[in-house]
Amino acid sequence: MKKIKPWKMMLLATMAVSLFTACSSQDKTATTTSEPVTTKEETKTNTPPDPLGKYADLVTVTEVLGYNPPEDPRTPQGIKPEENAYFKDLKEMLNIEVKYKWTVPSSQFEQKFSLAMASADLPDILELDPKNFEKLKNQDMLADLTDAYKQYASPALKKYMESDGGFAMKTFESDGKQLAIPAFEDPFLSSQQLWIRKDWLDNLNLQAPKTIDELEKVAEAFVKNDPDKNGKNDTYGIAAQKNLFFWGFDLRGFFNGFGAYPSIGDNQSAWIKDSEGKLIPGLIQPEVKAALGKLQSWYQNGILDKEFALKDENKSVEDITAGKVGISYGEWWYPNWPLNLNMDKDPKANWIAVQIPGLEGPGNTLVPKIRSSKLFAVNKKMKNPEAAIKMINFYIEMGNKKYMDQNKAEKGYVYNWFNPRIYNPAQIDTIYTEVNKALDANQTEITLDDENYKNVADVFKATKDFLSGDTSTASRGVNWGQYFSRAAKDGGWGMTRQLKESKAYVNNEFYGIPVASQVEKGTQLDKLMQESFTKIIMGAPLDEFDKFVASWKSLGGDQITQEVNEWYTKQATK
Repeated sequence: MKKIKPWKMMLLATMAVSLFTACSSQDKTATTTSEPVTTKEETKTNTPPDPLGKYADLVTVTEVLGYNPPEDPRTPQGIKPEENAYFKDLKEMLNIEVKYKWTVPSSQFEQKFSLAMASADLPDILELDPKNFEKLKNQDMLADLTDAYKQYASPALKKYMESDGGFAMKTFESDGKQLAIPAFEDPFLSSQQLWIRKDWLDNLNLQAPKTIDELEKVAEAFVKNDPDKNGKNDTYGIAAQKNLFFWGFDLRGFFNGFGAYPSIGDNQSAWIKDSEGKLIPGLIQPEVKAALGKLQSWYQNGILDKEFALKDENKSVEDITAGKVGISYGEWWYPNWPLNLNMDKDPKANWIAVQIPGLEGPGNTLVPKIRSSKLFAVNKKMKNPEAAIKMINFYIEMGNKKYMDQNKAEKGYVYNWFNPRIYNPAQIDTIYTEVNKALDANQTEITLDDENYKNVADVFKATKDFLSGDTSTASRGVNWGQYFSRAAKDGGWGMTRQLKESKAYVNNEFYGIPVASQVEKGTQLDKLMQESFTKIIMGAPLDEFDKFVASWKSLGGDQITQEVNEWYTKQATK
């Protein structure tokens, strides 16, 4: 990492984003942006607006949603996004009603939202990735949230946004206007690990792999040697799906094991420093070609499913849940979903996390300088832009102790369907620390008394229940998933902390808003990469990679590289 002064490091470290997409909506009949609405009482007394004040008249906001199934299997079967119990409380507490313009599975969202942007048929509240933020900003379609945030942001929300010195917020300012609220998080949440079935290793008298060669032998055994001992030839080696660099069940960690750093996920290219201190695109380096060659042989040998190019992430989840595959690259949260589903389906299943295998030993994972899974903006035509701020306040408020008995999956609360939502940037580490502190002190309950209470208390109870074998309130898999993702010292977050402490990572050095040529050419280049790499894996000559590199450079890659380095030079002089 480049040596800079501490305050500059804070500034730089919060100016980027890696994302996940899903968005919100606009009422075509809405008027132009208005001043924040206050209640009658606030007008009379001239008191500051209440961050959770109830509107006198119903305020309707429109959204759109790309969604995955609820993570908690206790959620009522057949529930639809518009039936999310959060909405009932939102209307009761704030007199805000959410209406969806449309909802689609997450795999269809990007295409659907692109069409909505092209036709200017946008919702009130927008969940955006950096490229779409830049497009809408340049089209002057985003509301100024400066006053709404200053007046209505709750103390908890302000605490989160100021935890980095306020620099992430400044990233999304333009001409003094706050155009989005970033949901930035601990960048190590992006760390890649290898999840592997320990029971299958034990069945075949194998050890967890530390190198690519060892991984290959284990994966071949998982294909050929009946690892689940059911007498059937019905397993393959390593989970993969058609999106090679996505938000989950993809192959980022595999490439990292080769010293290749093509992407930070969601088809966003990664940038690393070369020997001269310039930024180079990880996507076109020789290490990527070597990794593709190995994937090609694995595809031929059945280590990868022959139909991986037809599968989306949900199909990979189905295979993991059904016990068809015993190895997957991924982040810390996998035990919480979908490994917990496999644990409940197969009582013998036992998943563990290990550092990604490398060429000569454990490899280094790619980590962004800052991680922001999403950012929230408001359509300029929305009448009450402050409603978006109040909705974020509401979501944070629902984490307090007084809502503990109410806010439960079995009652229809689906947190990952609610937008806009902002987390404590240090939420997972807070849970890990507080739960282990309580366990070490032999506490019977969590004494924390702030907006983090519910998250910590939920994990503490699940941990206690899993360790004691108590399944009276949740299944073994559900309890294990909470425990092993967030609290276990050898689990998802525990392993992530080890990777951080041992410095087993490489940073993505570009952390700015997409440069102009990325916005213009990025989609075309992503498609070129996806098609080229998939063809190579499925048997095209490996030299096709060289043709891809030449095309990538001529179709805009060289221009992007120039603009990224211009940005990088400016950061060094700040």
